Amino acid sequence: MRALELLAPAKNLEYGKAAIDHGADAVYIGASRFGARVAAGNSVEDIAELCRYAHLFGAKVYVTVNTIVYDEEIEDTRHLLHDLELACVDAILVQDMAVLQMMHDDAIKVAVHASTQTDNRTLEKVRWLSKLGFQRVVLARESSLRDIENIHQALPDTELEVFVHGALCVSYSGLCYASQYCFDRSANRGACAQFCRMKFDLVDANGVEWEHQRHLLSLKDMNQLSNLEALAAAGATSFKIEGRLKDLSYVKNVTAAYSEALNQLVVHHPDCYQRASKGRSTYTFRPDLNRTFNRGYTTYFLGDKRQVVWSPNTPKALGEYVGKVKELRGNSFNVASVAAFANGDGLCFLNEHRELEGFRVNRADGNRLYPLKMPHGLKPGIGLYRSNDQQMERLLSKPSAERKIPVIMSLQACDCGFSLSMNEVVSSKENSSLFAKDGVVATIETEHQVAQKPQRENIVRQLVKLGGTPYECVEVRLSDEFKYFIPSSLLADLRRQVVALLQQRSENKANATALLKLPLLTPPSYEHSYFYNVSNGISRSFYEQRGLKAEPAFEVHQPTNAMLMQCRHCIRFSMGYCVKHGGKRPEWREPLRLRLSDGRKFLLEFDCKQCQMNVYADA
Repeated sequence: MRALELLAPAKNLEYGKAAIDHGADAVYIGASRFGARVAAGNSVEDIAELCRYAHLFGAKVYVTVNTIVYDEEIEDTRHLLHDLELACVDAILVQDMAVLQMMHDDAIKVAVHASTQTDNRTLEKVRWLSKLGFQRVVLARESSLRDIENIHQALPDTELEVFVHGALCVSYSGLCYASQYCFDRSANRGACAQFCRMKFDLVDANGVEWEHQRHLLSLKDMNQLSNLEALAAAGATSFKIEGRLKDLSYVKNVTAAYSEALNQLVVHHPDCYQRASKGRSTYTFRPDLNRTFNRGYTTYFLGDKRQVVWSPNTPKALGEYVGKVKELRGNSFNVASVAAFANGDGLCFLNEHRELEGFRVNRADGNRLYPLKMPHGLKPGIGLYRSNDQQMERLLSKPSAERKIPVIMSLQACDCGFSLSMNEVVSSKENSSLFAKDGVVATIETEHQVAQKPQRENIVRQLVKLGGTPYECVEVRLSDEFKYFIPSSLLADLRRQVVALLQQRSENKANATALLKLPLLTPPSYEHSYFYNVSNGISRSFYEQRGLKAEPAFEVHQPTNAMLMQCRHCIRFSMGYCVKHGGKRPEWREPLRLRLSDGRKFLLEFDCKQCQMNVYADA
């Protein structure tokens, strides 16, 4: 039986606890430095607190130390790794092999996961990482079901983590240098300036402009909610939600939606899968992925059939499609829709110039809407999207989930007084008994007093008062021979003791892991050796010991006419000009170039054999 893990983003301690409450089996979070989102850093003290909370539910905390590191930062990184070990984190996500080497040299006993920033798209790469000691590999977002299955069959003991929801990077992660090249902000240092969300012209070799100021590299968002069963069958262990810079309502809604779907998967395949943590969440709202931030959804390259994945009109959230404008009247209009609107809703549409235009609803009277100001481009027949759902936001702005671990409590008389045991329920199936793990026992010394009248009802009532704890009592067990009177105050004391014991056993409980060995294995080759992202002496020595002399990282020394991106997204395909996939032959003269509004150009290379588009710094 395989444990399936839902992995949610945590911008901070509050977000991490909310993700766990809403059903996450694990969260990933950035420390104060060296995480791939510089705007999402947290103190070690907060991370330790999150670990204590997560471990109550058997959930895990993974910390991202997944940027490349400069020489002057080595000692700070080393200190951080030791602090995270003391905080009882469950794993550290790594890109820079210097971090791996330091964990080996300092005997830090924390599991290491290979971040998607290490460009994990091939079996060869995953095998190399696995032999180095990476317990888990986060696969490239571009991986297909066939890719995942082939890697799992070849390396069944290596945990495979896949992205299932959220924003998509147009370039293979770890191999995007456009932000560094244009703005001196490194994606490999967590400071991406989102070059891919900008507007470009598309011009051919004759200078003919084929597209004008469109978001030609901007992609839709990933949504694999309907593909969880296929991903699990292919060998995925962990299902990762993107979004460490998203708001709290996004974390709550998306986590809840995927948690419910995983629960259903386990119900349908009880002999194959189980959840990786304890407890079940209940919600005050109905999870709905359409009612949260999205740029339109895609399953990306998961299936065999290639699809259009770009969102060229806007890089912003469209949100939920809510219908078409019927007619305009003065300062209002009505909508052909079954959606319910609320005062304050944010709506948007694509105008005749294919640009996103947004407005706020001042008053909603059924399907007649009164904007604060009538949008200039609004016309009958235009499709409307809701980018801000006031009703959903109100629900999610309050406490919106409760997570409880079911327990069984057993009260018995003992020689010195009474003992109370509490056991966590592993599972409960219809028409079968409850199965519970080994529990904890609290005792209290007192004289035995025979009850003058039945006490069972009062005993149960006092013991099940577990509000404010992570537990929910589903059964109190008392033998038929139990005829004693126990004051309510003693029952409450026993209950508090046994709860404290069970919580103490769970807190700060990180998985022990073996020390890294780091065999001297030759790494897979790259066509450009700066792709290894070597930015410090330890990393350089790491590769040299394995027979590779790599160029310095792009951030350290920029090569001339460098490849800035490798993309599965292809502009030719998206425009219908891919002959390989049945498109029409274009009339333009290649090579094509992207051009920013300031005139800077970027050469496009179409590698049809690899089904890949490369973006170069133009000469």
